[in-house]
Amino acid sequence: MVSLLLIGIAAWGIGFGLISSLRVVGVVIAVGIFLFLIALVGLIGAVKHHQFSVSCACLALNQEQQGQLLEVGWNNTASARDDIQRNLNCCGFRSFNTNDTCPASCFKSSHLCSPCAPIIGRYAGEVLRFVGGIGLFFSFTEILGVWLTYRYRNQKDPRANP
Repeated sequence: MVSLLLIGIAAWGIGFGLISSLRVVGVVIAVGIFLFLIALVGLIGAVKHHQFSVSCACLALNQEQQGQLLEVGWNNTASARDDIQRNLNCCGFRSFNTNDTCPASCFKSSHLCSPCAPIIGRYAGEVLRFVGGIGLFFSFTEILGVWLTYRYRNQKDPRANP
């Protein structure tokens, strides 16, 4: 479901002109497809009852680990940096060299621009808590389904002829 939302948000962003680069939309759609494949692996894990541990791992990702993942993403997505900096009104990831250029409006108006890492970190933390919470919710509903199946599977039909 998250992967389909990600693909839909990418299409919405290009439709409203929030994202100017088709490469960025392509990358977001590729990530959506990747997440869909991960969801399929998650379904296989759910069959083996490992979804609970994956959800807990998603919720247990600390700020330092989130920062490391975001920095790797920032360093590997040169085309998305301009869109991120323009939309979030920030320059650089943790620091910004004043000799570089930045498409953010704070840079154009010569105000002091804040780094992007704390802003992106807040969004990433919210997303991880949301996705982990959804995973836990479905883990508990899966446990309920297993209990109901165990309880009612092999009962005799009272209308059947003994």
